[in-house]
Amino acid sequence: MVKIRWCSATIVGILPVLAAVLFYHLDTFDPAPYPEHELTRNGPPLFIPIENSNMLQGSEKIGHGELLMPEDIAYDPKTGVIYTGCHDGWISRVTLNDSAADSVVEKWINTGGRPLGIAHGLHGEVIVADADKGLLNISKDGVIELLTDEAEGLKFKLTDAVDVGPNGMLYFTDASYKYTLKEAFQDVLEGRPHGRFLSYDPSTKQTRVLIKDLYFANGVAVSPDQSFVVVCETVMKRCIRYYIQGPKKGSVDMFVENLPGIVDNIRYDGEGQYWIALSTNAYHWEILQKYPFVRKAAALWERHVGWPDIEKNGGVFAVDLDGKPTAHYYDHHVFFIASGIKIGEHLYCGSIVYPYIIRLNLSRYPATPAP
Repeated sequence: MVKIRWCSATIVGILPVLAAVLFYHLDTFDPAPYPEHELTRNGPPLFIPIENSNMLQGSEKIGHGELLMPEDIAYDPKTGVIYTGCHDGWISRVTLNDSAADSVVEKWINTGGRPLGIAHGLHGEVIVADADKGLLNISKDGVIELLTDEAEGLKFKLTDAVDVGPNGMLYFTDASYKYTLKEAFQDVLEGRPHGRFLSYDPSTKQTRVLIKDLYFANGVAVSPDQSFVVVCETVMKRCIRYYIQGPKKGSVDMFVENLPGIVDNIRYDGEGQYWIALSTNAYHWEILQKYPFVRKAAALWERHVGWPDIEKNGGVFAVDLDGKPTAHYYDHHVFFIASGIKIGEHLYCGSIVYPYIIRLNLSRYPATPAP
């Protein structure tokens, strides 16, 4: 009798394991190994001269409860208004005040999709990279026009970020031509480069693919001298530089790599610094990158159970015009920061989880030399 009970218990214990193994092998999701040169190219950790590792201390909440996951932040210095796109499809205009509580949120236009990247055009229009719709132009009067939603016969699945270059040329990213925003985790876990960096010429209405085979192409920022565009590759923890003018036109080199987190958007502040949003630290992702079978298990878990709460140390990383680190603001309790920009003496951060914009006074809570 004891032996029978032992056998029954063993079978009961083994069955879930066998079922899980069978489920794993039957699923068609097939992650690819990352190229060896990509896994070994990172050099030593970046030297960061100053940091604030407790950026939530003293921070304020702008538009709390009125901004559902405000992803990007586009500041209009002429009006002192922030434009941001939210999860519910609304692009809101936020009038800033000295007091966070007195900031005014106005729901301006609903795209009917998921507005991510936002940029101000040369003639008062707002350019939007909408994950669901494509690249949009919104006039001052609120008229929405679809500019482009495909290139080289491939529809955009995740139009992500945008900036405006010389003569109104638009530079933007399609993070993935295979997966939608809701499937973004599947894209990064698959380990194949589905991202593209593109341009759109409003005068000719031509869309061109400038760089293919990017690993989740994300934020873009045109340099202040308009000679190159910085493009973020999320899962590779780096930003590359694509030259749009001068003797290097059309070529690509590295702007900054081995960043201490997963990269999202990048913004130039007009004062000599780029601000790179770091969604979370990179430790767990570095493990996932090495082992395709672990990424498959993680993908199945995310699809059927949900992604575990392992993200931490999100924040914003500042670099100078040459890509050299100048400061790092982060917090153990912050995650999924999607954008950051310094406006005046404040740092403003958007995210894909919080119902508000985070604001930190950099004069009162400055970064200090790292220990």
